[in-house]
Amino acid sequence: MTTIQRVQPPPPVLRPKVVARTGLYAVLAVNAAVVSAFFVQAGFASNALIVLGRLTGLYAALLMAFQLLLVARLPWFDRRIGMDRLTSWHRWVGFSVLWLLVAHAVFITFGYAESSSLDPVSQLVDLAETVEGVLRAVVALALIIVVGVVSARSARRRLAYETWHFIHLYTYVAVVLAFTHQVAAGTTFTTSSVAKTYWYLLWGAALTAVFTGRLVLPLWRNLRHQLRVSAVVPESDNVVSIHITGRDLHRLPARAGQFFLWRFLTRDRWWQANPFSLSTAPDGTHLRLTAKTAGDGTAALRHLKVGTRVFAEGPYGAFTAMHRTRPDALLIAGGVGITPIRALLEELHGHAVLIYRVAADRDAVLYDELRELAHAKGAQLHLITGPATPDRLAAGELTSLVPDLTDRDVYVCGPPGMTTAVLRTLRGLGVPKQQIHFERFSLAG
Repeated sequence: MTTIQRVQPPPPVLRPKVVARTGLYAVLAVNAAVVSAFFVQAGFASNALIVLGRLTGLYAALLMAFQLLLVARLPWFDRRIGMDRLTSWHRWVGFSVLWLLVAHAVFITFGYAESSSLDPVSQLVDLAETVEGVLRAVVALALIIVVGVVSARSARRRLAYETWHFIHLYTYVAVVLAFTHQVAAGTTFTTSSVAKTYWYLLWGAALTAVFTGRLVLPLWRNLRHQLRVSAVVPESDNVVSIHITGRDLHRLPARAGQFFLWRFLTRDRWWQANPFSLSTAPDGTHLRLTAKTAGDGTAALRHLKVGTRVFAEGPYGAFTAMHRTRPDALLIAGGVGITPIRALLEELHGHAVLIYRVAADRDAVLYDELRELAHAKGAQLHLITGPATPDRLAAGELTSLVPDLTDRDVYVCGPPGMTTAVLRTLRGLGVPKQQIHFERFSLAG
């Protein structure tokens, strides 16, 4: 008997996620060094508080520009890092900007108050009245504080996404006001033409990235592809699939596992965007999304008419086969999280095991086509039903179903609680971090 050994290709030397992440870190580090050099070149004030105020203001300006890059939704970064991670970084950079701006205002105000013998409040009023750009900076800081407050998790949970997003847009107003303050009062602007050119280029590049990624690219793609609803198929009482057709869809750079922000251009819903994953691998002729009713917006999907125009932003997400490191895969889905997993199963090569976790058989969305697809691809399909208890997908359960899981790429998508528990289990079982792929599909503001 001849035994055929499956040769496992070595993992790529440089993973796409590492390349993109390192690139962002390098861009930030180089620019921080340049800003520091210009700051030193401009000379130091005699008052230490003013020195600290100017330095914190410069770093705040740099991070504001970097923050714009994080939310620009540029395809190259999004496919390699993922919108959820970029959103998380954007959040922490945002709070860093807030504290740096507060420190800038406090240091500058107290520094000048020390020199003038005015109390801090009177000094701030005097600066706003006599120094060009300071009043605009005060307004910018107030706007950023408001945005920071509503972005706190306790406040965010109480706001509708549309309300939070509308308030968040005032960040762009704050950015413009802060930049005009920097032009009018910034030491590096007034003392160095080279530094002035640098800051103009930096802000220009950041704003161009946002303009391109958030406006130009979505408009161009939708004008090119002319998306329309071609079919509306109820999958269960609370789940519906929407089929989309359009022109030249083979030119749309979408992959299984990605999602779009969908706007269905009806009279009452054109303004509302919903993030839904593709539930089939793109084939160049049509797209399909599958959504579960979670409010009035998604409930209205089953009443869409064939021919309804669609405006889609995307594709977004790094939850794709681009990040494979092993020839075989384990796919773990919970509830409607099956939609990107089902698309991935269709695209992935090599042996795959799919574990589908639902509360009851009737909740197993797309199960019939999953069985057919698994049979056609030679994949194993396990449906696990029952109450959501900690041991349902614990270490013993996973290793009994997939003994070689440490030799597989693992893709996880489901409710937040399940996803967190499964990730903890996988790490406890020793699955290497680079083999674990997940995405929480959060939105950048």
